[in-house]
Amino acid sequence: MTDVNPTTAYDFKVALVSLGCDKNTVDGEEMLGILTAHGYQLAELPEDADAVIVNTCCFIGDALEESISTLFEIAQLKKEGTLQYLIVTGCMSERYKEQISTEIPEADAFLGTTGFTEIATVLDRLRAGERGIAVFPDVNRVTEESPRRITNRPYTEYLKIAEGCDKKCTYCAIPRFRGAYRSIPMNRLVKTARELAAEGVKELILVAQETTVYGRDIYGEKKLPELLRRLGEIEDLEWIRLLYCYPEEINDELIEAIATEPKVVHYIDMPLQHTETRVLQRMGRILTKEGLFRLVARLRTRIPDIALRTTLIAGFPGETEEEHQALLETLDTLEFDRLGVFTYSKEEGTIAADMPDQLPQETKERYRDEIMELQQEISLDKNESLVGKKFQVLVEGYLPEEDVYVARTYRDAPDVDGMVFLSADRELMSGSMVTARIVGAAEYDLTAELEEDE
Repeated sequence: MTDVNPTTAYDFKVALVSLGCDKNTVDGEEMLGILTAHGYQLAELPEDADAVIVNTCCFIGDALEESISTLFEIAQLKKEGTLQYLIVTGCMSERYKEQISTEIPEADAFLGTTGFTEIATVLDRLRAGERGIAVFPDVNRVTEESPRRITNRPYTEYLKIAEGCDKKCTYCAIPRFRGAYRSIPMNRLVKTARELAAEGVKELILVAQETTVYGRDIYGEKKLPELLRRLGEIEDLEWIRLLYCYPEEINDELIEAIATEPKVVHYIDMPLQHTETRVLQRMGRILTKEGLFRLVARLRTRIPDIALRTTLIAGFPGETEEEHQALLETLDTLEFDRLGVFTYSKEEGTIAADMPDQLPQETKERYRDEIMELQQEISLDKNESLVGKKFQVLVEGYLPEEDVYVARTYRDAPDVDGMVFLSADRELMSGSMVTARIVGAAEYDLTAELEEDE
C-alpha cells in the first residue's frame, strides 16, 4: 500500500505525531499515504519536518492533557523557527473546534475526524499562503478509500472495520465527535487486508469503536463472522485478532467463527466497564452480572484455551463500597486473562458528568489500585500455569543487552498485554513465527526458549 507514484515530488517534509487509540493510528497512516501519493516527503521526527500533523485524542482527561501538551511542544518548534506549519487533526480538533483556534494560535489548520482525507489539499493551501484553515465535514460522513503508509510494526497492522458508535453509554462522548456507527464495506476491507498481507503483515487486528455489530447498518444484520471467514482466506495472513467486542453483542455465531476459523486467534477483548448490574445500568450498558457469567461460560466451554481481556472503569458516579467489593469478588471468580482499568473521567456533555454522587479522586484511585492488585495475582497464577507448554510466538525484536528476543503468543495483543522474552541459539527475524517453550513466568510477562521444530 506504499507503492504510490506521485505526479509531483516536493522537497518538503511532513511528520506525524499520532496520539490515542489504534483507530487514530489507522487514520494517521492514511494521511501519510495520501501525502506520499501527493508527492510529499516524510520525516521521522518533528524537528526534521517542515510541517507537523498532530493527530489528537480526547477520550478521557489524561488523553486530552497529552494532546494539549504535545501541541504546545510542537508549537515551540514554530517559535524557534524550525517548523513552518502545525496542523491539528483528530478527536480533540473535532470536539473543541469552537475553542481550539483561540487556545492554539500557533496552529495553521484544523481538520475534524472525517476531514483527514483532505490533508494533502490543506497542506497545498498552507504552502500557497492561506492560514487558519478549518475542515470539518459531517461527522457521519463515510470517508473514501485512501492509500496507506504503514508506520506500525510491519508485520502487525490494524484494520478499522467501522467508524462511530450508536451505543448510549452515559460516560462516553465519542458519538458526538465520531458520529453514528458506519461499517466499511466488506469488499473494501478484504482488499485492504490483501494489500497489507502483500506488504508482509502477518497479524491483522480488527478494530472499531465496537466490532461486534459490524455490518448491521449496511447489510441489515451482523456480518463480523462472515468478514472473519473472508479474511481467513488470505493466504499470507497468520493471525486475525478481535478487539472491542461489546459483550452484549457476542452471539453463538461469532463464538463459532472464533472457534473454527484457523487464523482467528483464540483471544477476545470485550470491554465490560463493570460487573455489577446496578452500576452497568447507570452506565447505560445492557449487560447484567448474570449475563456476564453466562457469556464467559459459553466462551470457555466452546473455546477452552481462549484468552479473555476486558477493561473496567473504577469509581463511576454513585458506585458504592459494596459494589466495588462485589466487583472484586466477581473478578476473583471469573479470572480474566488480561485486564485494564481506568479511573472514571468526568467528560463534559455526557449524562454521567451531571450525575450526583461523584466520587473523590482518591476513592477512584483506590478502587483502581485494588482492582489491579487483584489482577496481578490472577495474571501470575495464569502465567505460571503456562510453564512447560509450547506456543507459536510472533517475534517482534531483539534486546542486545539481555541477549533475548521479544515475542508474543496469541494470548497477547500488542502494547496492552504481556510479552515473551525468548532465548534462542540462532538469529531470528522480526515478524517470523517460531515455536517457544515457556520456562518462566512473572505477573505479566513470560520467559521462553526456542523449540526447534522436529
